[in-house]
Amino acid sequence: MFKKPNCPVIAIEEHYWDAELAKTFTGVEAARPGPQSERLHDLGALRLKEMDEAGIDVQVISHGAPSAQKLTGDGAVALVQRVNDRLAAACSANPKRFLGFAALPTSDPKAAADELERCVTKHGFKGAMLHGLANNVFLDDKRFWPIYERAEKLDVPIYFHPGLPHADVMAAYYNDYAKEFPMVVRAAWGYTVETATTAIRMVLSGVFEKHPKLKVIIGHLGETLPFLVWRVDHAIARPGAARQISFRDVWCNNFWITTSGNFSNPALMCCVQEMGVDRILFSVDWPFVANPPGVDWMKGVPLCDEDKAKILSGNAKRLLRI
Repeated sequence: MFKKPNCPVIAIEEHYWDAELAKTFTGVEAARPGPQSERLHDLGALRLKEMDEAGIDVQVISHGAPSAQKLTGDGAVALVQRVNDRLAAACSANPKRFLGFAALPTSDPKAAADELERCVTKHGFKGAMLHGLANNVFLDDKRFWPIYERAEKLDVPIYFHPGLPHADVMAAYYNDYAKEFPMVVRAAWGYTVETATTAIRMVLSGVFEKHPKLKVIIGHLGETLPFLVWRVDHAIARPGAARQISFRDVWCNNFWITTSGNFSNPALMCCVQEMGVDRILFSVDWPFVANPPGVDWMKGVPLCDEDKAKILSGNAKRLLRI
């Protein structure tokens, strides 16, 4: 049993799988054997037990990758509605412990925007999570902007979570080592590259110029971008750019980051120095990462108790209006 910090602990990138949606997954995305599968499909006793053992008060629960981002066809919207309704029921059964991020049917962006609004206004969800590429299309594409317009209107964030790289990228960059080291395609590197690329593309696309109050969350301590923000900002502004964009301004005003699965003091301190402590939120990445190491790590990070409390729950309370 870990000693509980002297503040609430809210973890905001914590996953589950809906049985009906998970049946649509194929290949490596469907491979979650053994205890991990048991945890992904649990929205009750096991999840609460492991939260209690680590001292986590609240999980903001989101569907794991690829969620609804590979759905197509006429039934996609109705399926995602059922998925969100079931998550809402689980949250209602434990309202002091569980909150939700919506899954969105990006194959129909207008319907996805409507589903975001339905989940926020009817179910009290705190935003939505999107995963990787949407049927091989980057999420900065203008077809998806109705989702971001609605998120801005509702004042809720969109959480961009990793997904598998495009098949051509996997073939060119990773296939030499993917068999011996399968996680190089996913959490070890591939996920980071894909999600950081999406974040940069979002800034370049102009969506934040059109929707300046859009709020975005990125996990894993910002997918290396806090370390690179000076270089990206400086290089984008060099002669030849189609228009002037301050990557730093957008990154530090429209983005929040979480600690999910990256419990490193030097990495955290880089994030604090580049973005400020008010834009960092605690998460674990359960069940892909166990709860106790994340909570225990936070006790020893080189920050004052006030700043630790901001990361553990204060910032989430403000951003998500908890």
